[in-house]
Amino acid sequence: MNVYDFDGTIYDGDSSVDFYRFMVRKKPRLILFFPRQLFALVLYKLKKYSTTEFKEIFFSFLLKTDNLEKYVSLFWEENFFRIKSWYLNQKKESDLIISASPEFLIIKIAEILGIQTPIATKCNPNNGKIYGKNCKGEEKVRRYRENYPSETIDCFYSDSYHDLPLALIARKAYFVKKNKIQTWNIKQF
Repeated sequence: MNVYDFDGTIYDGDSSVDFYRFMVRKKPRLILFFPRQLFALVLYKLKKYSTTEFKEIFFSFLLKTDNLEKYVSLFWEENFFRIKSWYLNQKKESDLIISASPEFLIIKIAEILGIQTPIATKCNPNNGKIYGKNCKGEEKVRRYRENYPSETIDCFYSDSYHDLPLALIARKAYFVKKNKIQTWNIKQF
């Protein structure tokens, strides 16, 4: 099986930020969450908030978002073009996305792509609360092994050094910069 990070790897951008922008265009009142999100970002960068605390505040706009499934579908209709062509050219049904982005957002694109159900951060779509840990770093490996205890990762693709734990358990690992794919030189770590 081939495993892929999502944001910055096969998706050109940050899907969570893009989804919030999309939602503000659809429901302008959601901009009222921005000052609190910005303050939380500053505290996160100063290491006063954990990733989970920051994400819960960032996704708190979901409190004022009804019919989320409809908006997620519309978002992917509008943003499918951001899926990188190199990925579309090699995509297989057995592909697996493992992402720190919220599950409610990533499940839909995996369905559209016709690939396996992804592993992503579990986020309550009604209020933005995070269940468990943010799906990043070692947590990606833990969740992968929990879901696929006897499977081997043939090829792993990521744009982030935070994904080194997954790269280390893959037969082959590739580092993605924009649309350039190169063998991940794991020995330098």
